Amino acid sequence: MKKERSQATGRIGAIGFIVLLGVVSLFADMTYEGGRSLTGQYMNFLGAGALALSLAAGLGEFLGYGLRYFSGALVDRSKRYWLIVFVGYALQLAALPLLAFTGDWRVAIALLLLERIAKAFRKPAADSMLAYAASATGRGFGFGLHEAMDQIGAFLGPALLSLLLFLRPDGAGIGGLRAGLVLLFIPAVAAVASLGVARFFFPRPDAFELESKTPRLGTRGISPGLWLLIVAAGFLAAGITDFPLIAFHLKETAALQPAFIPLLYAGAMAVDAAAALFFGWLYDRIGYKALVGLFVAELFTAPLVFLGGLPAILAGMALWGISVGTQESVLKAAIADHTPKDFRGRSFGLFQTVFGAFWFGGSAILGWLYGFSPALLVAASVGFQAIALVLAVFAGSKMEKEKAAAAA
Repeated sequence: MKKERSQATGRIGAIGFIVLLGVVSLFADMTYEGGRSLTGQYMNFLGAGALALSLAAGLGEFLGYGLRYFSGALVDRSKRYWLIVFVGYALQLAALPLLAFTGDWRVAIALLLLERIAKAFRKPAADSMLAYAASATGRGFGFGLHEAMDQIGAFLGPALLSLLLFLRPDGAGIGGLRAGLVLLFIPAVAAVASLGVARFFFPRPDAFELESKTPRLGTRGISPGLWLLIVAAGFLAAGITDFPLIAFHLKETAALQPAFIPLLYAGAMAVDAAAALFFGWLYDRIGYKALVGLFVAELFTAPLVFLGGLPAILAGMALWGISVGTQESVLKAAIADHTPKDFRGRSFGLFQTVFGAFWFGGSAILGWLYGFSPALLVAASVGFQAIALVLAVFAGSKMEKEKAAAAA
């Protein structure tokens, strides 16, 4: 019988695994965030209308979140973490660079949809593997470190492509855009190669978690307290204002010069990375209270950004960055801590499906209300966030009781 290759399973090994997955995410984010920064202009050159592009973007996000529960169920049943992650990353990372080789906007839209579907396919498996390793480091720290590296890639990809287009004589034309898309193959290949290195050194990510201390409550593996937290996260998502709408508001009100709006987003991403690390560390020390801070912070984001002057806008965007970073670290850590390991793929998939559905619906409502008045948008956002905060507090109390009952 073939001998299973051994791997380091202590804290140092777990950190090494998380860093390798972080490197994968860094290169992957350089690829698809860089690609997404070019697709609007590129689709315009191909002849796609605004309606077709908007519908494709909306459908892509819906599929990108809506399919994750089914992928999570596949992960839990098959335990083929590496196969699912490899297939998902390969398809996702190939889709956007391949745009350079099509002149038909309908084919381009199909590639954009493929990129979102592939992400939905691999995301619960990747989060489940990360949850195993983070159990050996502190889940807040593990998810926080991964999110910080992820956001470095999200910043570098668009920034480097912007520099490329600025330096090329034909940078604003379709030739420059195609050159930028082709160059995305470089980080894409680097991401898949890094994934191969992680697979070679850590063939069994489940070996990091020697035993599960999560409560086995509920007939389907998700406890009532966790259900409450997932619904709370949904209302949190419904009240989040998307950056395109924030950018539209800043340009509409002349609150910030257009040239500085991308820098504002870059700054928010930097805050995101720092917040993921800090609040992940804090979660490992004070527990669920660190997560409640996320829900409190979101209450103030929309009022500061949409009703205040420049100092308030800067503060609001800092809170926006904190919120995004904490969602990807502390919120995922809390879900992993309260889910049996054999049900973790479905748990992450369900959370991401609910989060995406509420986000989609909330964005439509907030955008519609903004057309009447920014104050109405703020009122709706704060209302959604207040509901989320109340549910999160009740969820924390419920999950503490469930933990105590499981330990008894």
